[in-house]
Amino acid sequence: MELSHRVQQLTPSSTLAITAKANELKANGEPVIGLAAGEPDFNTPANIIEAAFKAVNEGKTKYTPAGGLPALKQAIQQKLEKDNLSYELNEIMVASGAKHALYNLFQSILNEGDEVIIPIPYWVSYPEQVILAGGKPVFVFTDETTNYKLTREMLDTVVTSKTKALILNSPSNPSGVIYDREELEQVANFAVSNDIIVISDEIYETLIYDGTHVSIASLNEDIKRLTIVINGVSKSHSMTGWRIGYAAGDAKLIKAMTDLASHSTSNPTTPSQWAAVEAYNGDDSFIKKMNGIFKDRLETIYPKLMEIPGIQCIKPRGAFYLYPNVSETIKFCGFNTADQFVEQLLDEALVAVVPGSSFGSPDNIRLSYATDLDSMLEAIERMKQFVEKRMENNDEDNN
Repeated sequence: MELSHRVQQLTPSSTLAITAKANELKANGEPVIGLAAGEPDFNTPANIIEAAFKAVNEGKTKYTPAGGLPALKQAIQQKLEKDNLSYELNEIMVASGAKHALYNLFQSILNEGDEVIIPIPYWVSYPEQVILAGGKPVFVFTDETTNYKLTREMLDTVVTSKTKALILNSPSNPSGVIYDREELEQVANFAVSNDIIVISDEIYETLIYDGTHVSIASLNEDIKRLTIVINGVSKSHSMTGWRIGYAAGDAKLIKAMTDLASHSTSNPTTPSQWAAVEAYNGDDSFIKKMNGIFKDRLETIYPKLMEIPGIQCIKPRGAFYLYPNVSETIKFCGFNTADQFVEQLLDEALVAVVPGSSFGSPDNIRLSYATDLDSMLEAIERMKQFVEKRMENNDEDNN
């Protein structure tokens, strides 16, 4: 059976591949420590779980409007108002996760050959979703020297007559950097000057440890008109499996995305939507508590990571990832690529991390600190011993 050209172009997720191999080793009794997770290691708050049970018990298990329950759209509207963003209900769409919102967005704005600017490093699904919609990813390389951020100068070098949109992810997966207001103003000026859509992925907005979150859409009406805000409850409320995200922006585009959803998913899961209503309207003390735990982990493990020979790593200001450059480390170990380093680290030290090649920057690796502190400290100690042992072996071989 011949597959479509669209799916044949897809690149398999190395995150899932690493996780699958780690799970296989665990199943065989190996003490693997997984640092590849992209989700908080906390259960969903009890009040949210109870809201879902209540909805089910009350028979709220039927279809809802394709774009989401009015009650949830109102809760999102009120949430956005707290962020200095004002949207009408017809400018908000609820989706089956933020990833689904992004998918519908690309399908709704891109024609064959339209270009989307994507900064490197990027979340793994951005380029794949652009390609599936017939678009062309245009990558802009950033690294430690640019603090993993776009600048107006970078954007000016890649814009063409076919540029339709650019993606902004702050706080960033995988780097953990956040854009300050002044940096956002540069991007906004570029977008407005060139009439380019800004896709503002703000899924990690509550997980900031240094500074405050600013949505680019809040800067002024000109940039708000061009911006589609993508967010959801997955990271903020530890609800990754509930699959509730949303998009907020131009009413015409939101309608198109909703119409598309009506022919694919019908609607997001009904009990999950009622759970999300409680997430936005109920007690939010969980957010502050989780944020504090992640910050404490970061403060503890970051200096330990920097003790590993060759490691270079900008201290993240948000999300729950460390994204070190290991180009020197892999040389010390005698590897040619970070992918080889990651593979052997799992085989020999039983530590699972994600290679930076998945995110467009092959000199890096991603470590998630969405796991308990003891496991993190043990994993970093194993990494350190793994590197030092490799260095000793290389020295012996060279003598």
